Amino acid sequence: MIRSDEDYMRAALQQAEQAYRAGEVPIGAVVTYQDRIIGEGYNQTITQLDPSAHAEMLAIRAAAQAIGNYRLVGCTLYVTIEPCTMCVGLLVHSRIDCLVFGAPEPKAGAIRSASCVHEQAHFNHEFEIRSGVLAEDCSGTMSRFFRERRLRQKALKKQLCP
Repeated sequence: MIRSDEDYMRAALQQAEQAYRAGEVPIGAVVTYQDRIIGEGYNQTITQLDPSAHAEMLAIRAAAQAIGNYRLVGCTLYVTIEPCTMCVGLLVHSRIDCLVFGAPEPKAGAIRSASCVHEQAHFNHEFEIRSGVLAEDCSGTMSRFFRERRLRQKALKKQLCP
């Protein structure tokens, strides 16, 4: 059964919910190959004490292990939020065929929002890009996370400074 971009983005959103529950910025990712998920990941920078433990990084690492190759030719990465500069570099080096992301990231998005890193002339790999898949759900998860975090910080500040 061939699944749609929305089906795979829902799987990425499930990964984002795991990050949310762990207190991490709720970004999730899955890598697909031949209509099946071969890698999953969610942000774990805090829990792993690793600044590179982004959802994309973890999903791509898992996918490479699953197929036994660091080159992910024929694979698609689905991620809930537009990738950062580091993760765009990873897409180039892993030879991902296609990136599908949900919502833009205005401050650090390196595909369209803050910069277009993948368009550097010296890169020797290009990939297809599709965006806006379940964008409201993806941005809503982020908005909810940061809204709740601000409320917690405000409540804590109120307790400490009555």
